[in-house]
Amino acid sequence: MLRFSILAFTIFSILFYSCGGETAYVPKPRGYNRIDLPEPSYLALPDSFPYTFEYPKIARLLRDSSYIAEPYWLTLYYPELKATVQLTYKDLENSEDKLREVLTDSYKLTAKHQDRATSIQEHQLVTPSGKTAVIAELTGEVPSFFQFFITDSTDNFLRGALYFPTTQADSLSPVIEYVKKDIAHMINTLEWKEVN
Repeated sequence: MLRFSILAFTIFSILFYSCGGETAYVPKPRGYNRIDLPEPSYLALPDSFPYTFEYPKIARLLRDSSYIAEPYWLTLYYPELKATVQLTYKDLENSEDKLREVLTDSYKLTAKHQDRATSIQEHQLVTPSGKTAVIAELTGEVPSFFQFFITDSTDNFLRGALYFPTTQADSLSPVIEYVKKDIAHMINTLEWKEVN
């Protein structure tokens, strides 16, 4: 009986002191901010381009201001999402050499990410109007997570790349998926046209 009393007293003492002492501060685990993504809504590209597509209403349409920019190069900037889609256009002038050159450049630009990418998956997308786009999805600590090009092989070539000011893909995953759907909509609504 004495042993039981000593054991009960010891257990009670441990429980009493463990509950009443100062509690050490334990920080909350690291998390990510909540991102509320709006319902997709689209606008038509202005008529002054040799191509047209529907672009997201939440994005600002900007002329490319880099020193190497050519006519018809655009930037779609998502202010709330801090995402940028850079679009470069080339007139192929019915030249196989120009087509080969822009295709080589496009593959080289994607390949520049190989040292930081954990994978680069490439596949083709056929649009409702029968156009074929080549899409590259990149994972890892890369500045561009999604790239594409689409061409008619004779006159028009359009290349795009999605950029963020960070390489933390885990926290950006919902935003990347959201913008990828916008890009797919742009590709699916793309039409070539003559510029006057």
